[in-house]
Amino acid sequence: MNLPRSRAALAGPILALGMFAAGPVQAGASDRRDDGTQAAAILVTGHGLEDGPAVPAYDVATIGRGAITASPSGRIEDVLSAIAGFQQFRRTDSRAANPSAQGVTLRALGGNASSRALLLLDGVPVANPFFGYVPLSALSPDRLSTVRVTRGGGAGAFGAGAVSGTIELTSAGPDEIGALQAAALVDQRGETQLSATAAPRLGQGFVVASGQWDGGLWDRGQGFWTTPKDQRVAASARAAYESWSGSLRAVAPLTDTIEIQASGLAYHNARTLRFQGADSTSSGQQASLRLVGRGEWRFDVLGYVQAQDFSNVVISSSSFKKTLDQAKTPTLAVGGKAELRPPVGAAHVLRLGADLRLAEGHLVEVPYTAGAPSGFRRAGGDQSNLGLYAEDDWTLGAFVLTAGLRADRWTICGGFFRELNAAGAVSQDTTFPNRSGWNANARGGLVWHAGKALSLRAAAYTGMRVPTLNELYRPFVVFPVRTAANAALKPERLRGYEAGIDLHPAPGLSLSLTAFDNRLEDAIANVTIGTNLRERQNVDAIHARGIEASADLSLGQVSLNGSLAWTDSKVEASGAQAPLDGMRPAQVPRLATSATLAWAPRPGWRLAATLRHLGAQYEDDLQADTLPAATTLDAYALLPLAGPFSLVLRGENLADETVVTRNQAGSIDLGTPRTLWAGIKVGLR
Repeated sequence: MNLPRSRAALAGPILALGMFAAGPVQAGASDRRDDGTQAAAILVTGHGLEDGPAVPAYDVATIGRGAITASPSGRIEDVLSAIAGFQQFRRTDSRAANPSAQGVTLRALGGNASSRALLLLDGVPVANPFFGYVPLSALSPDRLSTVRVTRGGGAGAFGAGAVSGTIELTSAGPDEIGALQAAALVDQRGETQLSATAAPRLGQGFVVASGQWDGGLWDRGQGFWTTPKDQRVAASARAAYESWSGSLRAVAPLTDTIEIQASGLAYHNARTLRFQGADSTSSGQQASLRLVGRGEWRFDVLGYVQAQDFSNVVISSSSFKKTLDQAKTPTLAVGGKAELRPPVGAAHVLRLGADLRLAEGHLVEVPYTAGAPSGFRRAGGDQSNLGLYAEDDWTLGAFVLTAGLRADRWTICGGFFRELNAAGAVSQDTTFPNRSGWNANARGGLVWHAGKALSLRAAAYTGMRVPTLNELYRPFVVFPVRTAANAALKPERLRGYEAGIDLHPAPGLSLSLTAFDNRLEDAIANVTIGTNLRERQNVDAIHARGIEASADLSLGQVSLNGSLAWTDSKVEASGAQAPLDGMRPAQVPRLATSATLAWAPRPGWRLAATLRHLGAQYEDDLQADTLPAATTLDAYALLPLAGPFSLVLRGENLADETVVTRNQAGSIDLGTPRTLWAGIKVGLR
């Protein structure tokens, strides 16, 4: 398939159709019926269908726009870190992590860099379908209205892959953004962040156009030193970065109960990590079209297309020469869903739906020996997933019961690995067998609203995740450790249950406590099989048990929000993997906490400080290298100046805590040091 042409062919009609639908709507077009009587006002939200009453049956956390836009770093991963149990594979943000390590998960079910949590932007899965990582730098917090995190296995739309939970990002509209919002900030290293979002209303619909750029004043952002001072050499380099993203959404009514939503997103990110020439890029474009009906028969129909790419250069930590050039990894995915909610009575919310995802991707890379090209490799394949699901919420007085079933038909086909030597002769040419299967999963829950101040809940669920093309076919190197792919990997399968209590003992005070037990069978991990050699393998299971707690207090102008996750997560392994039995999965902390104290003395003001603690975790599966615990303090201030202008001050890691993000036998990478930002924000209503 010619990827660029396919990308244009698919993306163009979707965006054109969305703009055509939004364009002709006139103000007041549906205010009166033909007989002259007044019609109901048309409500355009830009969102999907409203939640059912059973959402509280699961362990759910929500972040509002005020907290989202007050991130000290201005990055979505910083926002998500306020959720108990949220974890990236490495404890660093998208300025200084290799993009392929940006998998996101929940509940200590990590162990490799693929995402075990499903992340949706306005209903569209955004993870790279080849690698499973999330392009975090493309998801600007300024564009969002809410973030909702549901922990535990998923059975609804795109539920395949949501083995640890679902993270739903909802875009903001004119009511939250205003007519125009823009900001320009600079830090003490000369790095800048520029953003602008316009949200004009057009008739009874609206358009939101947004752009963001991060880098340096005259060049790429020089970044910070990830290498400790005593380990730097002449080839060492700062974590330089530059990224941009742009989005466009158009929302308009088709009738008084049906609205159309068209969205487009494009982004590019370039980074350097540890050594000069160790450059990586991630880029992509996606477009979607969505119809939402809120009549008697409610429905949500969505279609999308994504094209993404990734490149990476590996530099030897001994010779400081190029050892591998992962030149490109083009990936194309198309998919969609159709959900129907028939009118079955006020006591029920019934969902019937289907979703489909088709993906193809391959890598092109050149190995180097002594700084010279020594071969050529290509590998890749195709995947598909067809899901059918049904779920019902049943309200019985103070009780709400929910139950859902999901069946998935998955395929892995066209897998290959081809390698040429320096002379151009074929040294390996392997075609892997096609595979397919059906998986059935279910979830159910109960919430009892025992009173205005007390709710009790319990839930159980299963789930599955098919290995990514990256895990199946792409070996990789974090020098000097090489990790081999494994085309024989089996899908992961989850079994879990939980119970919790939600308290509202006083106005403005909410408390939540959840205990859970999740077991991920056939979990895919990077298993050590030799000196500086690992392979992706299925271990018997990762068994995670723990508690998650949150507290939200609002006293007029002051608010306090806190979360805590304590997890006992262990690998269950046998046979040749027996040395791993009882060990904690790589990169998984036992304890993670976060607390934010905010003060808004008057409209337009916000002063906030965030304290976070991340417990110790292990770099590798054998627990040979430790990443020490770290506690950081961040701050944010928004101070109105005059008219639409406000002063923005941000501080990251104010105590300059040493945060170790990688430890390979004493070779260390560090996270963000103390970083101070100042700038101007403009808001026009």
